[in-house]
Amino acid sequence: MRKHRFTKFAIVGCLGAALQLSILAVLTTHMAPIPATLISVELAILHNFLWHERYTWPDRITQHFFTRLTRFHLANGLVSLCGNTFLTYLLVTHFHFPTILSALAAVGFCSLANFTLTNQWVYKSRET
Repeated sequence: MRKHRFTKFAIVGCLGAALQLSILAVLTTHMAPIPATLISVELAILHNFLWHERYTWPDRITQHFFTRLTRFHLANGLVSLCGNTFLTYLLVTHFHFPTILSALAAVGFCSLANFTLTNQWVYKSRET
């Protein structure tokens, strides 16, 4: 079941990454990469949470909606916002990578930590 759940997580993550990168591409035409990254990541976090609720972990809905949303933000939000912002900053300013490529690399780097935190804490199984 874990492999199947990770596949669902990855599908939602790919949709969220596409949303994040699309928003980032639009925002960076009007603002600096770092604030644009923060906004695009936050919107992707909310998108992913709603999809995980209905598609990835619907069988593990045990706490109140706002408890799950808070935990998701603390887990995935912290990893994604900090990880994406730091890695984007590092890759753009120090290595002169394009913003979109930097953001894509950051999403991939943060995904395993996000899955683990979400699976073990946000949607903790009743058996564990």
